[in-house]
Amino acid sequence: MDYFLNEDQVMIKELVRQISEEKVVPVRGELDEKEEFPWEIMKILSQSDLFGLFIPEEYGGIGKGSLELCIAVEELSRACLGVATTYAANALGTYPILFFGSDEQKKKYLPDIAAGKRLVAFGLTEANAGSDAAGIQTTAKPDGNEYVINGTKQWITNGGEAGIYTIIAMTDKAKGPRGASAFIIEKDTPGFQFGKKEKKMGIRTSSTRELIFDNCRIPRENIVGKEGIGFIVAMKTLDNARAGVGAQGVGIAQGAFEEALKFARQRVQFGHPIISFQAVQHMLADMATEIEAARALVYAVARYMDSGAREVSKVSAMAKVFATDMAMRVTTNAVQVMGGSGYMREYPVEKMMRDAKILQIYEGTNQIQRNVIGQALIREAAKK
Repeated sequence: MDYFLNEDQVMIKELVRQISEEKVVPVRGELDEKEEFPWEIMKILSQSDLFGLFIPEEYGGIGKGSLELCIAVEELSRACLGVATTYAANALGTYPILFFGSDEQKKKYLPDIAAGKRLVAFGLTEANAGSDAAGIQTTAKPDGNEYVINGTKQWITNGGEAGIYTIIAMTDKAKGPRGASAFIIEKDTPGFQFGKKEKKMGIRTSSTRELIFDNCRIPRENIVGKEGIGFIVAMKTLDNARAGVGAQGVGIAQGAFEEALKFARQRVQFGHPIISFQAVQHMLADMATEIEAARALVYAVARYMDSGAREVSKVSAMAKVFATDMAMRVTTNAVQVMGGSGYMREYPVEKMMRDAKILQIYEGTNQIQRNVIGQALIREAAKK
């Protein structure tokens, strides 16, 4: 379908497609096998100005919006979800500064982020605070001109590799969610360490580590916004990132579909290519239809967000849940179309199926997304 992308959007799509084909596809299997962080690819993306895609021009970026970021993320995900996650998590970590940071914070951090000089990570999840973000145990105690941070964040994408971290910690536990605040912490700050690199089912080239704070002292000016708005910062950050997770689903599904389609045209059984069999045609037809439907929703939601809409929780959750559930079905069916070959590591759909599962889990499980949608529907009905 033609989504009526403008000239700049088409250029972004073609640029990222070229980088993906030439630089990502040849090494994706090796990166996955070795669980190696894709620094060389990140350098190529930064040289192509793609880290500044969503950052305003006044801070050294290109000044584009959610749709352009979704287009870039989709094309990277088509080649390797681990690489795409590394890139997309940088935006996730940057959003708190972009949406709530002071002008001084933006001037200090955004130009380096836009130039790709330092990656960013977002630290919300803890052992007892995943879907229940209000269960955060990490604390930030004021002490003179500083805050003292203590606690541990779990399963943080880009952990250990990023140079800048935006984290949520409790400044007043007695206030519950209203006692959470957001902070910027730089990698080499004393008292800030990293746990082991996690061994994961998929997205193995992406780094996932614990963040450990042991009397970590940061300047008071590193608070994002003001005390008590950390939960709002986290929710707005996730609301604006979830369309990107939907784009990841569209991209990885597209990649898996293309591999299955190519295989079905080449694989001969009973004297005919298996694509001539109706059972296979129907599987491919469903895959193609679901991908197109998910892409239409993700692009529509991204455009809606770029319009300046204030309330995006429901639609961003819809984009995330629909596209990522679709991605799991399509990658699973791609393996099925390819049979025994699809199950082997020499074909990329095996990796794609493993990678796709995380999309239904991170940045809010799809069960939580349905809660978000359901609660929004209740609020809307009450207004009528």
